[in-house]
Amino acid sequence: MNENISEIVIKVGSSSLSNENGIDEDKIRNIVEQVSTLKKVGKDIVIVSSGAIAAGMAELGYKKKPSLLIEKQACAAIGQGLLISTYNKHFNENNLKCAQILITGEDFANRRRYLNAYNTINQLLKFNIIPIINENDTTATLEIKFGDNDVLSAQVASLIEADLLIILSDVSGLLKNLNDPNSIIRVVEEVNLEIENLANGKAGKLGTGGMNSKIKAAKISLSAGIPMVIAPSYEKDVIIRVIDSIESNMFNIGTTFIPKGKKLSKRKRWINFSLKPKGEVIVDEGAQKALLSGKSLLAVGINEVKGVFIAGDLVRILNEKRENIGKGLVNYSSEEIKLIIGKKTEEIHLFNEKFGPEEIIHRDNMVIEKEF
Repeated sequence: MNENISEIVIKVGSSSLSNENGIDEDKIRNIVEQVSTLKKVGKDIVIVSSGAIAAGMAELGYKKKPSLLIEKQACAAIGQGLLISTYNKHFNENNLKCAQILITGEDFANRRRYLNAYNTINQLLKFNIIPIINENDTTATLEIKFGDNDVLSAQVASLIEADLLIILSDVSGLLKNLNDPNSIIRVVEEVNLEIENLANGKAGKLGTGGMNSKIKAAKISLSAGIPMVIAPSYEKDVIIRVIDSIESNMFNIGTTFIPKGKKLSKRKRWINFSLKPKGEVIVDEGAQKALLSGKSLLAVGINEVKGVFIAGDLVRILNEKRENIGKGLVNYSSEEIKLIIGKKTEEIHLFNEKFGPEEIIHRDNMVIEKEF
């Protein structure tokens, strides 16, 4: 194993570390031993681990996953302690230490907290400690949830600019035919419509994500220039074998998504994947062409504004056919933009000398769909 890949994010799904009776210690021991082997050869590892709700369900005697959010939060509150203590026990047996980080989508949406998360993870890695990250299911509401840990793991990989993201799953990889386990697609270089259509979107008994969520994770990972592998957790030494596969360009374990397109800047990845749009601006054909050629959005090119938002919020940018062009951070509120729709900058200055930047959305604060 060489040093081409030094920083790795590993997402461990509920089914990869638990069963109907709660946490499966043998499964966690298997993961910890592989991580310990990687640490001995100088790899930095970040684990994004599910399992808190599954552990809490077993403790409370649930036979199936509760449907109410408040019940899931209670299960998570009980299960998270059990989960991290199990990881800690097995890492200690291997003379390693781990640390717990609980976050929500809101933490990533706030730029300061986003950077704080980056600093914390980096410092833990410098201390030779393994960060174990999970969504804070005890407080996260539907409005601020990532949705599942597939997406969270890709966000974390993007945040720290990892060299590889491995998503351990109870499936062998992305299949061309769901009824044929041998129809694995080994390499994907672009997440196009055909690939998206192959995702069945069905979650397992214990997990929340299906193949759809893994495809979303792949989009985030590829936009950061990070390869991603969907790998079967049940295969022996699968984590180590995946890394060997990538470093030797074999790509013979699971499905590997290889970045080929343009890498978005960290700021643009934050804009595109961490924030939720608060409204929409509909632009004319001239503005659309300008935006696609890398220009900023000016008031003169806007036809309509939808939603209520303030300066600094994220909005979607649509063309006249209501097709998505991209998204960006606005310099003005929805009410302010409505006053200057369709006007040229010099016209705006005639009746409002205090008018600020001429760009409604500056190109540096904008992500155009064709860029990723």
